[in-house]
Amino acid sequence: MELAPLTPENLGKAVSITLRPEQEAFVAPVVQSIAEAYVNPTAWPRLVVDGDDVLAFIMGNFDPGHEVEAFRAGIWRLNVAASAQGRGVGRFAVRALEEEARVRGVKRISVLWERGDHGPEGFYLKLGFVPTGEELFGEVVAFKDLSARGAFP
Repeated sequence: MELAPLTPENLGKAVSITLRPEQEAFVAPVVQSIAEAYVNPTAWPRLVVDGDDVLAFIMGNFDPGHEVEAFRAGIWRLNVAASAQGRGVGRFAVRALEEEARVRGVKRISVLWERGDHGPEGFYLKLGFVPTGEELFGEVVAFKDLSARGAFP
């Protein structure tokens, strides 16, 4: 697996990523994320690919001057294709975003999620994100400290 930028060649496969049906209520489709990235210069959209196969889409945001701490650096979206789930693809994508954050000097990243039976809460908790008890837009706000460069959970 490797991280790749969006290109005209892989765009069609990127927007074709489909989640499990029960997960669709928890994350916007890739096409919406790409549109948001187009109008937000601080967005960081990337794909996880394996050869010609597009396995996942991750979009981060790096806006150190944002007035809301949760929007200064973190994960905006993570869409892992249903066929690629359970193989470490999501973990790989989050680690890649963490490395990008470190390169930029970021010490802490955020993620927001909606609670629900098929939501991503367990995934993010396993990766070391800690909820703050705060909610934004009805979603849980969580942070992960990147200052320790030890092993990833």
